[in-house]
Amino acid sequence: MAFSPAVKPIEPRYIYQRQFIRHRFLSGERILDVGSGGDPFPEATVLADRHLEPTSHRSTRFESRGKPVVICDIHELPFADQLFDYVVAAHVLEHVDDPIQACRELQRVARAGFIETPALFKDALFAWAKGMHKWHIVAIGNRLVFFEYTNRQLEGIRCDAWHRLIFGSSYHPIQEAFNNNQDLFNVMLEWEGAFDVTVMKIDGSVRVL
Repeated sequence: MAFSPAVKPIEPRYIYQRQFIRHRFLSGERILDVGSGGDPFPEATVLADRHLEPTSHRSTRFESRGKPVVICDIHELPFADQLFDYVVAAHVLEHVDDPIQACRELQRVARAGFIETPALFKDALFAWAKGMHKWHIVAIGNRLVFFEYTNRQLEGIRCDAWHRLIFGSSYHPIQEAFNNNQDLFNVMLEWEGAFDVTVMKIDGSVRVL
């Protein structure tokens, strides 16, 4: 009788992020994690989040793991200019009201950093963007391009079939394909000094940082 392999659990995101982060974290560096939620970046020395309680954007419990926590909004980070050596903002920018201001604040408070957002087709497959995400984002060179979601894009595939397959209790090879290709399912940008931003809204207007 043949047995199916065990389902490999979805790893904490910093496990795969290490493959794409070139920065070498040194003792004494100040590392800020903005929007850390229930999965804070291990090297972070300060966590920043808007809410500690579960919200429509986060179903998991907030985890501080003994690190200092600052309650704040990414649009107005309460930190001095260039206070941090590195800032991580993972799965945050797709939610923000003003990408230009949010990205300006990240660059103001840190000298370098790492940004990650879900790719358009990841949101579409999981069909979870509606009511949560405002933007899908593309990284081109040292530039993030924000595209405002249309209502149809927000609906995704209009069912939970992909979600049940990936997070289900029965093994399926697609689960491994998902786990092993996080750089396709997510947009990642590591920057140093500064990065550029373009925001394209569905009314045709364009803003640039």
